[in-house]
Amino acid sequence: MSIAFLNDIFLPLEQAKISPLDRGFLFGDGIYEVVPSYAGKLLGFNAHLDRMKDGLKGISIQLNWSREKWKSVCDELCIQNGNGNLGLYLQVSRGADNKRYHAFPENVDPTVFCFAFEIGASPSADKSSAKTFSVSTEEDLRWQRCHIKSTALLGNVLHFQHGYDNGDDETILYNDKHELTEAAACNVFIVKNCVISTPPLDNQLLPGITRNLLVDILQKHSNLEIQERIVHMDEVNNADEIWITSSTKEIGPVIKIDGRPVGNGMIGDIWVEAQKLFTQHKYDY
Repeated sequence: MSIAFLNDIFLPLEQAKISPLDRGFLFGDGIYEVVPSYAGKLLGFNAHLDRMKDGLKGISIQLNWSREKWKSVCDELCIQNGNGNLGLYLQVSRGADNKRYHAFPENVDPTVFCFAFEIGASPSADKSSAKTFSVSTEEDLRWQRCHIKSTALLGNVLHFQHGYDNGDDETILYNDKHELTEAAACNVFIVKNCVISTPPLDNQLLPGITRNLLVDILQKHSNLEIQERIVHMDEVNNADEIWITSSTKEIGPVIKIDGRPVGNGMIGDIWVEAQKLFTQHKYDY
């Protein structure tokens, strides 16, 4: 039985209830994070919490929780759900008013909801056992504040469904200038001639925690060249390697894009080096 957390109470997930007037339900008016945990060891907790606080500030939700309180909730969720390989979903909505009205209500307490779900083991850098991915591409039609990790994910869902309907694992997105932004639920890296590139952070893409950790790890612990720059889709389509990154995938090697092989259609050697370094240093943060 999965144990969840709702407004200061731990309870079985199926017993967790919110008001239908909660603005998270009515408007997608909230912020969320997903923190991976392996055997009770949280990955990137501080970075996830910093991003959540930035998101809450960005949409003017006031929740006066300390870092220690969040950590206590996460640790207890891990314990009550068996301390295995878990993803911890953390969501804060603006809360429930007594009417449906677009403007922010006053004197309403935020709703805090968290639950745990099973994820796979932490990926290794072994080509023979690594999970590979195929992707579709599509023009990015979402809103212009993608740097905020809002619960209003309909645009992401529709883009992800595009790839799913094509039999793919993800959809890589590009803007009206055919510049790479991100994927529906991941950040994107490409490799060409041993140079790693990823789009710079702006309002078009989420500052992914795994993305940011990977950039920092490669800059500090490798001789690999990594660039944060505008990446055009013709570069993506002609890349030697493509990676998608997220908290639960870590660094996912893409071997097929729009039905065509990426590079030679096999996992690349630069991915192996990057995943080894990420595995070695990911708990440094």
